[in-house]
Amino acid sequence: MWGGMDGWGWGWSWGMGILHGVLWWSILILGIIVLVRLLKRDSSRSAPPAETAVEILKKRYARGEIGREEFEEKKRDLAS
Repeated sequence: MWGGMDGWGWGWSWGMGILHGVLWWSILILGIIVLVRLLKRDSSRSAPPAETAVEILKKRYARGEIGREEFEEKKRDLAS
């Protein structure tokens, strides 16, 4: 009665085995993809963007290290 070939015997368990295998590999591959994306995002956040020469020049002018004439001269040099 329970072990017959009425569609719920070997065929059903074999099909469920394949389904579990596909599900297992899908979850594993998805986990690897998520992990790689997280690692890439974290590595891109660690390095701050480099300052441009004009930004450095503006900071030096703001701190009073250079005067207005020198600031304007250097800014023109950088623009050309």
